[in-house]
Amino acid sequence: MIKENILLPIRSISITAQRNDLMEFFDDKKNWGAQEVKTGRSWKLEELRIKSNSDLHKLWYILLKEKNMLLTMEHESNENMVLFPSPERLDKVEESMENLEAVVRERNKAYHLLETGENGERPEKITNNAFGLPHVYKESEYAIPKHMNEEWLQKDSYRASGKDLKEFFLKYKEKIFVENKKSKRRNFNHVCGLLKRFPNMDMEALKQQYPDVDIEKAKNCKRSRGHFVPT
Repeated sequence: MIKENILLPIRSISITAQRNDLMEFFDDKKNWGAQEVKTGRSWKLEELRIKSNSDLHKLWYILLKEKNMLLTMEHESNENMVLFPSPERLDKVEESMENLEAVVRERNKAYHLLETGENGERPEKITNNAFGLPHVYKESEYAIPKHMNEEWLQKDSYRASGKDLKEFFLKYKEKIFVENKKSKRRNFNHVCGLLKRFPNMDMEALKQQYPDVDIEKAKNCKRSRGHFVPT
């Protein structure tokens, strides 16, 4: 009896991923001691929106790995008191991760709105904190009712009131007023310096850049007068 030849499925060859042990937490050796490391820009929202969920999942861990590496190199540079090359790389990675989170949140909201009619986000409301300042409070579920939760009641009891609250608000408003005054003064001096170095610059663009500065007053200021007659 002749047996027919049966084609058995052949298992594809699999290999383990390349592992560089602890060296994956460090930058490429060719960048050690470099003054500048050339990198690309951060990921934009428009680019991430056309990616699949699987690609976003993979990209998240790639960015997380890159962030860990950059934080390690930054710490190592600080320990050796040397310049960390191209620190903007960390900002680009963090911006990409924030944009990726925004895209994932958009998809989650769309899915929950389609299935349940709700956005799926934790409900939030604007309340006053312990100092009487408004802040956004995100609600969460507790196993114990509010009136029986001693820990929550104890935290809620630490709230300023009466004379202490009025004194705090007075000092807080004074702090905000001083900061705004310093910011306006700083912008005014900066505009005076720009007018002194670039007397023929576009005044409309300058007003849009610094809306809180009186441009005419800055033009007549002594610090803005260079070797020209103001018009």
